[in-house]
Amino acid sequence: MADTTTQGKTGTQTLQKDEERSVGNGVRSTEVVKLATDKGRTSIADGVVAKIAGIAARQIPGVYALGGGAARAFGAVRQRIPGGKPNVAQGVSVEVGERQCAVDLNIVVDYGVPIAELAQAVRENVIDSVERMTALEVVEVNIAVDDIHIDYDGDDSKERQLQ
Repeated sequence: MADTTTQGKTGTQTLQKDEERSVGNGVRSTEVVKLATDKGRTSIADGVVAKIAGIAARQIPGVYALGGGAARAFGAVRQRIPGGKPNVAQGVSVEVGERQCAVDLNIVVDYGVPIAELAQAVRENVIDSVERMTALEVVEVNIAVDDIHIDYDGDDSKERQLQ
């Protein structure tokens, strides 16, 4: 990888010239992507990366929800308010730098899903989506499994407890 230094209105900046980027299905490509050039600079807000990561995590079968118990409860109340929308960044925190970012996810998994395999699939999908859409290098995706969702058929849970 070669670096080059440029002088702009905001000062001197070192740019990464050749980077490997993920293009999906595990295929890596060398594509020149610059967020800062001599014609201007592109900055990507933390919230944008968090939304991309949240949507990518939810796309994996076996992920029931994102966020801890309090965040999910608040989100449920928020959706009941007229005009309230689901927060796709719930359970996601990110740190975004000039060329790199790190993602932390709090997830709830469905009962019976192999957690290690699920975490790997979530990690790969988040990395692929964020790198493809933002041109930022994802240096890490930390996943905390906060809860497990057990789906009971009907309302016979009290009956099961009494038997």
